[in-house]
Amino acid sequence: MLPPVRPMLAKAVREVPREPGLVYEPKWDGFRCVVFRDGDEVELGSRNDRPLTRYFPEVAALLAEGLPERCVVDGEIVVVTPSGLSFDLLQLRLHPAASRVRKLAAETPAAFVAFDLLALGDRDLTTAPFGERRRLLAHVLRDTPGLYLTPATDDPDVAQDWFTRFEGAGFDGVVAKRTDLPYEQDRRVMWKVKHERTADCVVAGFRRHKDGAGVGSLMLGLYDEAGALRHVGVASSFSADRRQGLLAELAPLRAHALDGHPWREWAGADDGARGGQSRWAPAKSLTWEPLRPELVAEVRYEHVQAMRFRHTARLVRFRPDRAPGSCTFAQLEEVPPAELTEVFRRRPR
Repeated sequence: MLPPVRPMLAKAVREVPREPGLVYEPKWDGFRCVVFRDGDEVELGSRNDRPLTRYFPEVAALLAEGLPERCVVDGEIVVVTPSGLSFDLLQLRLHPAASRVRKLAAETPAAFVAFDLLALGDRDLTTAPFGERRRLLAHVLRDTPGLYLTPATDDPDVAQDWFTRFEGAGFDGVVAKRTDLPYEQDRRVMWKVKHERTADCVVAGFRRHKDGAGVGSLMLGLYDEAGALRHVGVASSFSADRRQGLLAELAPLRAHALDGHPWREWAGADDGARGGQSRWAPAKSLTWEPLRPELVAEVRYEHVQAMRFRHTARLVRFRPDRAPGSCTFAQLEEVPPAELTEVFRRRPR
């Protein structure tokens, strides 16, 4: 089996499925990664076929120690901190300078969580049932610091407990898959349950869609205790018609938008979080257009990390009845971090 391999995907459901023959795993909040090892050669590939090896040399080293001589493994690269998984620290590892990569690899080393085995030696395992692939994976992984086998259970009550208890540690939710499931590349044949909540946010700007026609995403803000409007993320995933309609709806707010705008210093910035280009997708422009911060949007989000929405939010509706100044961080639900010892305990031999 040669790269690239398109990872098997999951479709979203609202509740933990309760059907016979299912296995449940925590949904990790990191970089999905398919690992190819052939002797001394280890290659890390992202779900979008982007190479990750140069950004995580310490992960390549631990996989060379802990994986079989020839294999292909599906898993997740994560950064573990005392308060849980940190996606922010993980993103910082995507740096173009080799010296910076080496420094961060020493200061914030990443770990690897394995959850599927696609090939072993000369055998392609993608047609084998997941139950068999899981047993083989548990057998061949060596007990190596930084290399983990994801927990798994066939008890939906345990999965529900994970869904609730581990959220504060940065987990995305729970994944369910059939024990007889072959590995189907780039197909949504698993299920995922993710946390969803709503918040009312100030719309303070927008980015155009990549085709240049209409709105691609709305820039969202919340007021902190000092009265400053903090950028918390974006809402996107609009249809073509909705993108055009949004552009017309927002047009009245574009006039004199930079006059006194709380984010006016970002105008023309090349910061990947606010303007310029994306580090993960260099061809994607993050240039934004300001709006007078007078419009409130109710959005659906999953969870908050470092005072930002961890994933892209979804627009529910605009709230003309809500004053922008009332949109504060106080409305967000804070989930205390869970102890990760149970998840990262050593595997029984």
